[in-house]
Amino acid sequence: MNLSQLKPPPGQKHKKQRVGQGMGSGRGKYSGRGAKGAKSITGYSRMRGFEGGQMPLHRRLPKRGFTNIFRKEYAIVNLARLEALDGAAFDPGKLLELGVIKKLKHGLKILGTGDLTRAITVKAHVFSKSALEKIQKAGGTAEVIGAEK
Repeated sequence: MNLSQLKPPPGQKHKKQRVGQGMGSGRGKYSGRGAKGAKSITGYSRMRGFEGGQMPLHRRLPKRGFTNIFRKEYAIVNLARLEALDGAAFDPGKLLELGVIKKLKHGLKILGTGDLTRAITVKAHVFSKSALEKIQKAGGTAEVIGAEK
């Protein structure tokens, strides 16, 4: 036996049903599509979510809210995370280097979750009130980057 003698088992291969081949084919005239209507016409494609003329779900449900196109998304770091890191000065570049933040987005925001036991210098675009208080209470400094004077 060689590759040229291989063939599928009997009954596995079927002749393709050919439509629109005349009345004697058994699939003539309308070719199984029926007479008239959108689905009988070539090039027909139903819209996504079509429910047979019933008002589709995406139009029945109420719309809520809006998307603020001016929204600023910040890379967020908590004080507890800064406390766990070695070093006394932190800025966005150093935090990216250490892998604390993955992307800077619109800037760096420091939040006040956690306690601070040592004096550190932090440079960020935004600070929460609690973070600012805790940094100053521990004897550190918080410098705002890119603030308008």
